[in-house]
Amino acid sequence: MPYTELDHTADILIRVRAPTLNGLFSEAARAMFATMFADRSPGGREEAFSLCADDRDELLRDFLSELLFLSEVKGVVFTDAEVDLQGTCLSCTAHGESFDPQRHRGGTEIKGVSFSGLRIINTDEGYQVDILFDV
Repeated sequence: MPYTELDHTADILIRVRAPTLNGLFSEAARAMFATMFADRSPGGREEAFSLCADDRDELLRDFLSELLFLSEVKGVVFTDAEVDLQGTCLSCTAHGESFDPQRHRGGTEIKGVSFSGLRIINTDEGYQVDILFDV
């Protein structure tokens, strides 16, 4: 499984694993939106953006924060994100569907992505990161 929820006293802590950095960013996005929306399916919505940051950890936080912002402002429930990392910059095309309040109930509202403990590590199987979501 690419991500698992870990115990945390107040917020949501998720461990994400993937064989590549591109995959780690994509799986982190899937984990965030699976937490937020119980029912998601691919739709005809697409959002593309690019970001740069000082390091990969900051880039991941900024990436998830941008997806959270786009979801809120444009009313999109994302299902997946294609990510192309080039150093500490990325290009993303996120896919999803329009938010429907009847269908997209049952998840947990995420208010933000915390920097606390966020550190991408290289493991024998690829990459891993623990992400703390503020709820």
